[in-house]
Formats: sequence, C-alpha cells, structure tokens
Amino acid sequence: MEKINQEESNCIDKVPVFNNLTYDEMSEIAMITSHREYQKYETIYLAGEESQRLYVVNSGKVKITRISESGKEQIIRVLEPGDFMGELSLFVPSPLESNAQTLEKTSVCIIEGNKLNQIIKKHPDIAIKILEEISTRLNDAENLIESLGLQDVEQRVANILLELSEGNNKINLKITKRDLASYIGVSRETLSRRLTDLQNKGIIEQEGQRKICILHREKLEDIAKLKV
Repeated sequence: MEKINQEESNCIDKVPVFNNLTYDEMSEIAMITSHREYQKYETIYLAGEESQRLYVVNSGKVKITRISESGKEQIIRVLEPGDFMGELSLFVPSPLESNAQTLEKTSVCIIEGNKLNQIIKKHPDIAIKILEEISTRLNDAENLIESLGLQDVEQRVANILLELSEGNNKINLKITKRDLASYIGVSRETLSRRLTDLQNKGIIEQEGQRKICILHREKLEDIAKLKV
C-alpha cells in the first residue's frame, strides 16, 4: 500500500467518522484526497455550484453561510480543524445550498465524493457516522431557527454568550463580532449596543475586541430564559 501523504493523513486523523479505519483503509482515502491552502476571507465554494466532494478543515476556520433574497448574510456554523462540509452532496447529487469562506489562513483536504462512496460501500459505518453528524447539525439548525424566530435580541445575545462560555466565565471569541452578529441574525451595531447594555448593568465586562468576562452568570441566564 502506498505511503500516506502527511497532510492528507493529518486531515483524516482529525475526522471522527474515520476514527475506526485501519491504516490500509485510511490509505485508500488518502489516495483520493488532495490538499489546498486558502488565504483569509477566500471563498472555498459558493451556493449553486455542483460539487461531489467532502471538504475537511485541516487548519484554520471556515464559516458556512447563506444569503437571503435581500442580500443579508446568515452564518449557519463555523468549522474548525477536523470539521467537514459538503457532506450532503455525497448522498444526493445536487447544487450546494450554502457558501464556504475562510475566516483566517486555512488548509483544506478535499476528498473526491464518487470515489469516497465506493469506499463507503465497503465500510458502511462511515456513512452512519456522517448521518449522525448531519443529524446533529440539523438539530443545531432548528435551534438557530427557533432562536431567530422566537427570541428577542437581548435573549439571543445572552444565549450565545452562555453557549460560547462553555461553563466558564471567560470568553475568547474565535470569530469577529461582525460574524457573531451575523450568526445570531442582528447587525454589528445592534450587537455592540446590547453588549454595552449588559456591561453597564454589571452583567459582563468587555476586554478589547475578542474577550468577554461574565460577571453575573445567573442574571445572564435569567435574560436568556425570558419569554417574549
């Protein structure tokens, strides 16, 4: 079996759906994988393009977005190393429905879908794991839709801060506040005003552009739970 290229090997190792493959099976996938470098804010693919490929983030960050008829960008999710995109095209050949753009210098491994499907037929557990990931993303998307439709702006801000804190009181934003605003469906200016309001109330403290300290978690949780 041909030796696995280090870049492709790193990508495959990071993806949970490939965790249980043997060296030879990983080699099969490595042989149908190419590697590409992208600069900050470079487009990987656009909605409407035909693509039967699985894209794996090796390093960097990628935002997945959709654009409304009015031209407003809505961030669906942010991908980090080990995350993948384009998986739906593996099961249903159809134009891509979202856009993928880097948030920083990023390297991506691109796996040819048709050839991957042949490997999946021999290892159906890969398909099961991909479907499990799709199910998780669908649940996340439904929660996002509920948040945008049922919660006011202050609730959305409180909820995203609690989510990003992961149980800690220090938040180091991995994306810009502009992208964070897009994710929760508000303008950059609206997000800034709400954060300033929370700071004036003594609930949070902002430290520069990327750091937020939660001073009163219970008050933030109360805001998140308020009914509109």
